Amino acid sequence: MAAEAENISQRIDKWLWAARFFKTRPLAVDAINGGHVHVNKERVKPARNVRPGDVIRITKGFETWVITVKGVNEQRRPAAEARLLYEESEHHREQREAVIEERRLHGVNIRVNKPDKRERRLIDQFKRNW
Repeated sequence: MAAEAENISQRIDKWLWAARFFKTRPLAVDAINGGHVHVNKERVKPARNVRPGDVIRITKGFETWVITVKGVNEQRRPAAEARLLYEESEHHREQREAVIEERRLHGVNIRVNKPDKRERRLIDQFKRNW
């Protein structure tokens, strides 16, 4: 699974894709270029190599992961194997889960999809009566 000793580094965009933080490499590149990914507290470019021991901070929406790289993998593997590529400290995992739980309790949801047919009709009806 992990790369051999002579190749212990990998581009950050490819690593994020292989570790299953992003579905595609272009999405990973967009996040990196947007400043949502930091390696060892520094903003990076997609070609930056990561090595075991590097600390990566990933922000996706309202969730933030702070993880330590444990290995690299050239291919995207199942989620169970991808989790072996990094380690998240207990403290950071609890912080992330607390934010998720707080948002759930307060009913804060962000709409990520377009309105369906029924909702479009209601919007049109509202506009006509306005």
